Amino acid sequence: MAKSKSTKSETYKNYINGRWVKPAAGQMIENRNPADTRELVGLFPASTDEDVEAAVAAAREAFPKWKATPAPKRAEMLFELGRILTARKDQFAKDMTREMGKVLKETGGDVQEAIDMTFYTAGEGRRLHGYTTPSELQNKMAMCVRQPVGLCSLITPWNFPMAIPSWKMMPALICGNTLVIKPAEDTPLSTVNLVKAAEEAGIPAGVINIVMGTGDSAGAPLTTHRDIRLVSFTGSTETGRIVSTNAAQHGKICSLEMGGKNVIMVMDDADIELAAEGTVWGAFGTSGQRCTASSRVVVHKKVYKKFVEKLTEKAKALRIGNGLSKNVDMGPVINQAAVNKILSYIEIGKNEDGATLHLGGNRLEKGDHKHGYFIEPTIFTDVAPQMRIAQEEIFGPVVSIIPCRNLDEAIEISNGVKYGLSSSIYTQDVNQAFTAMERMYTGIFYVNSATIGAEVHLPFGGTKATGNGHREGAMASSLDIFSEWKAIYVDYSGRLQKAQIDN
Repeated sequence: MAKSKSTKSETYKNYINGRWVKPAAGQMIENRNPADTRELVGLFPASTDEDVEAAVAAAREAFPKWKATPAPKRAEMLFELGRILTARKDQFAKDMTREMGKVLKETGGDVQEAIDMTFYTAGEGRRLHGYTTPSELQNKMAMCVRQPVGLCSLITPWNFPMAIPSWKMMPALICGNTLVIKPAEDTPLSTVNLVKAAEEAGIPAGVINIVMGTGDSAGAPLTTHRDIRLVSFTGSTETGRIVSTNAAQHGKICSLEMGGKNVIMVMDDADIELAAEGTVWGAFGTSGQRCTASSRVVVHKKVYKKFVEKLTEKAKALRIGNGLSKNVDMGPVINQAAVNKILSYIEIGKNEDGATLHLGGNRLEKGDHKHGYFIEPTIFTDVAPQMRIAQEEIFGPVVSIIPCRNLDEAIEISNGVKYGLSSSIYTQDVNQAFTAMERMYTGIFYVNSATIGAEVHLPFGGTKATGNGHREGAMASSLDIFSEWKAIYVDYSGRLQKAQIDN
């Protein structure tokens, strides 16, 4: 392990029942800056099932009172939380860049997404709509209302360490649930900052609990604990299958958001400058470490050469370095394991018959990049649709350019992967845009934009291996995860009525 540049680093604790407490086993995990591993961001708990047990017990004890708190009162606390996040946006963005690596403009966007989700969800505190409907019988009223599901475990990834926790936490809270959240061990500080802000906003002890640590030691118990009613997970497809299996075996509600192999289609009438700009942002923003990253580009043969030239020009101009520097466009990847995986896929691409390594393909290890996990923006050209680099999620700054003859072939290629999260088309033809919009089997679709840029008031999620049908963001989707329907019948006839039997 590289030596820290600073002799001082903060030691963090779990948050259980309104108190910041040491992990039961006393073990800690180092959190280091991926742009410069000499910098120790902090020491964080390596929690075990004993810590999970304490956190779940606190959530169980807090649930009746939180459930009984009127939703508008819960909303007031979320509004206060939103104000705190807004006031500390810059500091939280800097903390996130130090532990995760992406550049400040992107971490600021991550915090802003948490702000947006908090205020948006708070507004639902005076809605949480059910509905009334006519009864089959006279002198009888029929209606339905929402009720909380109970105790929720939230397992979140490292690439959006404040935004994604907010997607889960805020709907869970407004619906009246209590929760235990486990952030990824690579980026716990941003979730700690979110939980500390919630504490300051007045959310009562036990309603929110955070346990930190690895998936095996802290995450797995949250998928099997007898008192947990709902598991909400965002992460890799492989881990998602394990989470789903555990939840199913214990009869839990399970919401999964997993991988993607997203595509941009560039038609022969596209604005090539705009399409190349969108591809650079979609493929290399966050160093390609987004589930919505634009990792494939299907380009009409008539504009293929021109597009590749323009994309290459823009990718070469990207400045790579520490995300805290204002003149940097792209930061590091998250850790050594990510470096190894990405470089292994680059080797796979180089060895696949027909594909050409057109740009990049190397780790940067000299000068300012010496102590970080930096990989060049990488472009493969003349990629065939069935190649592994065009089929499998790489989760790094690697993009495959695939030629096509027409829109029909572009759509066939684009739909030809196991994932279905996000897709995009660049065209000036409204007929082509609407045809692709209708035929692409993805949960998100863009016209003349990259595959990234979701907004909190629309559903987020995908089809096929991307998830299990649930959506995050937007009230119609997220509230349906974190609340259950209760049908209510009020008979004021003064006699026994037997519904269908009396009819």
